[in-house]
Amino acid sequence: MNYNFDEENNRKNTNCEKHDALEKYFGYEDLQALWVADMDFKTPAFINDKILEAAKNSTYGYSLQSDDLFNSIINWQKNQHNWNVKKDEIYMVNGVVPAYSACIEAFCPNENDEVIVQTPIYPPLFKCVQSNNRKLIINELKEVDGYYTMDLEDLKAKITKNTKVLALCSPHNPVGRVWNKKELEDLAHICKENNIVIVSDEIHSDITFKKFIPLASISKEIADITITLNSAGKTFNIAGLNTSYAISHNPELLETFKKVSQKRQINSINFFGYIATQAAYENGAEFVSQLKKYIQNNIELTKNYLKINNLPIEFYEPEATYLIWLCFKNTQLSHKVIKEKLLTESKLALNDGVSFGSNGYSYFRLNTALNKERLHEALRKLSKAF
Repeated sequence: MNYNFDEENNRKNTNCEKHDALEKYFGYEDLQALWVADMDFKTPAFINDKILEAAKNSTYGYSLQSDDLFNSIINWQKNQHNWNVKKDEIYMVNGVVPAYSACIEAFCPNENDEVIVQTPIYPPLFKCVQSNNRKLIINELKEVDGYYTMDLEDLKAKITKNTKVLALCSPHNPVGRVWNKKELEDLAHICKENNIVIVSDEIHSDITFKKFIPLASISKEIADITITLNSAGKTFNIAGLNTSYAISHNPELLETFKKVSQKRQINSINFFGYIATQAAYENGAEFVSQLKKYIQNNIELTKNYLKINNLPIEFYEPEATYLIWLCFKNTQLSHKVIKEKLLTESKLALNDGVSFGSNGYSYFRLNTALNKERLHEALRKLSKAF
């Protein structure tokens, strides 16, 4: 089956945060929305059909976590990422961010405990640390000509006896890195030496353009210090169904996480979320293959447009995700002026790079998960101001 990603999908006036909250978050309503990390493509029919079939009963009570649901996750991880997972190593939760917040409480029992994050990074990964009243330690990624790597010397220098958790974003949002095996092994070695639990956010792992390696799949030693958080939400545009899962091969680690999750009541899952997740993982391989090709073409379109039109905007071509980390340093403008020009001249709503950390100045994140005609329209708007 061929999926039509060129199809127009008007999401305005549907209570869609991305398109209907522009005035609230940006102060302007007449903007093209390229910010929230969900896709403007329709959720595939093989998911919708299962939801509609379930809705025929007209009853939406409490539901069981079936073996078929767990098997769909197990088979997906095996077939897509060569990762062997067992049913009792999976725990269903109602979102990656709530699960990450629970991990902070679970593995940082004291308020003077520290969590390391590698900025620039998805904002909730450091905001959750602060909301849990734990200490935030910043380990900035190193950037050379737009290519980001981990600064492991800085990491080692910042670890103390109170450092309990490292938040790994893999693949990385917003810089689009797919960490290679050596990078992951080196990072894990440092964490193992210092008794640090790695919470690996792998929600973008299916939309990758090179080999993705689940951290916990590398070795038993690494798996023993890792809890992985994932969801079908980003891949199949079902994030609003609030269904995710945690995986750990270490039963003690998983049990500690479960206790906090149950205390926080984040283990009660949306009725349709179960159905959508299972349908996605049982039927979604071809959809993902075509989706990745379309997104790669959109990224290439963006790169070529900037080059052909000599725009002073750069980005390193992402190895994963539909998100582009745009660098505006060559404009020689202040961050404030860049932001104002985007809003008032280009009429574009992009994510402000500063929200990803202090090393996000002069950067903005652009979402390319929309049809190529709309993307081309956005690039024309961008060229008006720059």
